[in-house]
Amino acid sequence: MSNPAKTRRHAERIKELVARLVREIKDPRLGMVTITDARITGDLREATVYYTVLGDVTEQASTAAALESAKGMLRTRVGHALALRHSPSLTFVRDDVLNHVKEIDDLLAEARHRDQEVQQIAAGATYAGDPDPYKSEDDDEIEDDEPERVGAREDKG
Repeated sequence: MSNPAKTRRHAERIKELVARLVREIKDPRLGMVTITDARITGDLREATVYYTVLGDVTEQASTAAALESAKGMLRTRVGHALALRHSPSLTFVRDDVLNHVKEIDDLLAEARHRDQEVQQIAAGATYAGDPDPYKSEDDDEIEDDEPERVGAREDKG
């Protein structure tokens, strides 16, 4: 098992290398690719590279095919640059960041809309009980003015 700091450094280095090397791929199927992240296992043998592609579904599929066909060349170049005993195998995963961002924006807009509805309902609402259900100092003064009735009940016998 490798040191976690070393693993992170290797993952960051793989991300940078693949991002630079993708520009050198001469495949016409390759679209506008951005490498967003890379992760590597603790034994430094398998790396997962996350990427995004601008375009529609067909462009995304063709870019995935181009990356898959260039995987061997990328693995060789990454292995030489990292100077590891074993070159890590590369797996490319399309990162759906843009879809997640859209979902989060939609959820935030819905939450804002519901908050506005709640504020409108609360603006016209009244208290269910007394406006001030707690005892105040004025209440204590009124009680002090009344005479105490200890033993007020007289025995009639």
